Amino acid sequence: MAHDLAANRESAAASDLLRRDLDGIAVITLNRPAARNALSMDLMGAFLTMLEEIAIDGSIRVVIIAGAGPAFCAGHDLKELRSRPDRDSYQAVFARCSALMQAIVRLPKPVIAQVHGVATAAGCQLAASCDLVVASEDARFATPGVNIGLFCSTPMVALSRAVPAKQAMEMLLTGDMVPAVRAREIGLVNRVVPLAALEEEAMALARQIAAKSPLTLKIGKEAFYRQAEMGLAGAYAYASEVMTHNMMAADAAEGIDAFLAKRQPHWRGC
Repeated sequence: MAHDLAANRESAAASDLLRRDLDGIAVITLNRPAARNALSMDLMGAFLTMLEEIAIDGSIRVVIIAGAGPAFCAGHDLKELRSRPDRDSYQAVFARCSALMQAIVRLPKPVIAQVHGVATAAGCQLAASCDLVVASEDARFATPGVNIGLFCSTPMVALSRAVPAKQAMEMLLTGDMVPAVRAREIGLVNRVVPLAALEEEAMALARQIAAKSPLTLKIGKEAFYRQAEMGLAGAYAYASEVMTHNMMAADAAEGIDAFLAKRQPHWRGC
């Protein structure tokens, strides 16, 4: 009986999170449209497992995260949170969410958020944790926890690393919805397009990035986030070592030689 229940939960979680691969791009779709793709414990667990699989999948070079239905992601599943009103349960939810966001940052492949509708609270955190964000004109972003007595402290971590401090604090203290164009102005979003063009734009950006050396993308993404946490002198010292390491790679030699010869490079991923 216990085995059957576990299997049913695993199956439900799998259906809440979909993956399709196309031309070296993995598209992960949050698939709880009736719940505005709220991040339940099971969904986050399945998400972590999927990212682990993608991390070691040599055929995948870029990841797109999208949402099914009318929204990208409305944050945590508040009904689930209130169904287990004890400290250990709350702590487990936020610890799993924090692990998920860090897994996105640490994934050795670029991640693009494809945002439509609302991206609120942990949904805004999810978008901010991605390397790039392509949003539809109707998209809105918010950290509205302050409105229900729950400051968006964990979303704050990703948000404050994506946008300037004053803009982050305004979002956190007011809970106001920020439209896509304004989100682009403050640096939370890279591109804003009509809803009908959203999927095409995200895929075009993913394909452009996927055409680069996978080794270079891995080295560059890791270096970007690591140096951002360092002081200036330490960051330059670290970046110099990274560039030296990168220059020793076969792909760097191939890329430079191809540029000099005015031909397309042939990446080996090493």
